[in-house]
Amino acid sequence: MENKQVQLELAGYIGRTLRENFGKGPESVFVSYNDSILAIYLRNFLSPSERVLLGQGQEVMVQTTRDMLMQTLIPEFRAYITILTGMEVKEFYYDWGLHNKTGIFVCIGTPPEAAEPMKDHTYEGNENLHAEIKRISILAQKEPEKVYSYLLNPRTLVVIREGILVAIEKELIRLGGSETLRLAKRNLEKRLLHNSSHFEGILQTKVDDIFVDWDFQLDKSAIALILSNP
Repeated sequence: MENKQVQLELAGYIGRTLRENFGKGPESVFVSYNDSILAIYLRNFLSPSERVLLGQGQEVMVQTTRDMLMQTLIPEFRAYITILTGMEVKEFYYDWGLHNKTGIFVCIGTPPEAAEPMKDHTYEGNENLHAEIKRISILAQKEPEKVYSYLLNPRTLVVIREGILVAIEKELIRLGGSETLRLAKRNLEKRLLHNSSHFEGILQTKVDDIFVDWDFQLDKSAIALILSNP
């Protein structure tokens, strides 16, 4: 199946599934992928009830409810992506920009056997970007053991961090506090990422959206930057 057809079919499926489960689907869905990483960017995705809750300052309730719904949807999304692309999804990250009604899904997987080897993903400013990500990570917890990134297209940049959890976070996870930790890290790390004045200078373009999520079991994190049209 051609890349463009895969993108259209996956965008249509994601939009329908979210509409069926949230009561309102996103206005638009943009899919970017290579053989082992896929990003799905959602725009204008906020239900009327969520809008009311946000107006009452209930952002944590909206985040928690979406987290519960996503846990039921992720296995379905994984299976469909594998059928459509041949990529077995090993990791699934997601985050929301409730303030501007956006969202992101990032999938990392094993490429199909017929896929060509991964191309070089260096781009202008990648080393400086990694350094800035490390600096922000140190402010939030500690320096990651590894940082690497993929510019999937001119608008979609995904950064992966490995080895980021400190001992107290690991203990909180062991005690069943994953959801509390996720909410706290979302607030802290997204604030640090949004407050960075360096991304736009490094990438030479405006950053429209920033997302972040974690896989606590793997001690990994995905950050997605949505860039302005070049």
